[in-house]
Formats: sequence, structure tokens, C-alpha cells
Amino acid sequence: MIRPCDPADFAAIYAIINDAAQAYKGVIPDDCWKEPYMDQDELEHEIHNGVAFWGFEEDGELLGVMGLQHLEDVTLIRHAYVRTSRRNQGIGSRLLAHVGREAARPMLVGTWAAARWAVRFYERHGFRLVSPEEKDQLLQEYWSIPERQIETSVVLAEQAWSAVRQGRTDRAAMSDA
Repeated sequence: MIRPCDPADFAAIYAIINDAAQAYKGVIPDDCWKEPYMDQDELEHEIHNGVAFWGFEEDGELLGVMGLQHLEDVTLIRHAYVRTSRRNQGIGSRLLAHVGREAARPMLVGTWAAARWAVRFYERHGFRLVSPEEKDQLLQEYWSIPERQIETSVVLAEQAWSAVRQGRTDRAAMSDA
């Protein structure tokens, strides 16, 4: 079952994120890795700043989570993780399909460039990498992450993003006139 997470799920969300993020250890740059990968204060900060988590639950246990953050003209996918013991069982795909129905705006997702499995996952679901220049601009505009993380990340966008991007280009051209 996929359901919205509530405050009672905080410990489970925290555990899932830090369990699943172990996949990044030794893959992302060493200077970007920390233990725990996300501390409780950071998770509280993300929730306070509008990241709403959806969870995949089976037999009363939360097995995967995916956060959505609605901003201006986009929805960001934030902190998408599945328990290590339950990977490759379709949980992430089901969560992504569900949150896609919840998002009224085009979705963007940022991930580590070195996490090729994550990039392939989103590409299999219709997302496409944006250009390096657009990636830098988007990460600075929509995310609050360190410069080093911007350097070592990618952004993927769903198809609907191209219409938003075109509208931004049109508005920028009109304001330059």
C-alpha cells in the first residue's frame, strides 16, 4: 500500500534513508559522504521546508519512501529510498508512479552523477538528463545544496518539463525586449 507518511513515521523514514544511502558509500566523492548520510535535524528541516513523504507499506512495515516538494512551477522528487533488503522488487517504481499522479506540475529529480543505477531508474521511467548548464541553474534555483554537491550531481526532468522550460525562455525573451 502507498500512503502519505505522517509524523509517527519519522523514525522509519530516517532509518530507510540511512540504510538505503549506504549504496552511495565509496561511489560518491568521499568529501560528500557522511555518517549518518542524513541526520535527524536535516530530515526535520526538509519536512519543515515542504518535503512531504509518501511511503510504501507492506504488512505494517514501511519499506520505501519518496518525498515530494512542490515549488513554483515544478515538483521536486526528494529523498527516494527503498530498504536495502527490498530493492529491485518494484517498490521504487510503484512509488514513482504514485507520486507522478500526485504532482500537478512537471517533476524534476536530482541525484549523484556517480549513482548510475539511480540515473538509469529515472530514465527507464521517462525522465531525461538536462544539460550540464541547465542542471547547474536548476540546482541553484530549486535546491539548497552545497556547491560541491552541485558539481557532482545531475538533474533529470520528466517530459512535461520541456513545456515549462519553453515558457521560461519565452518570458525571458519578452523581458529582454
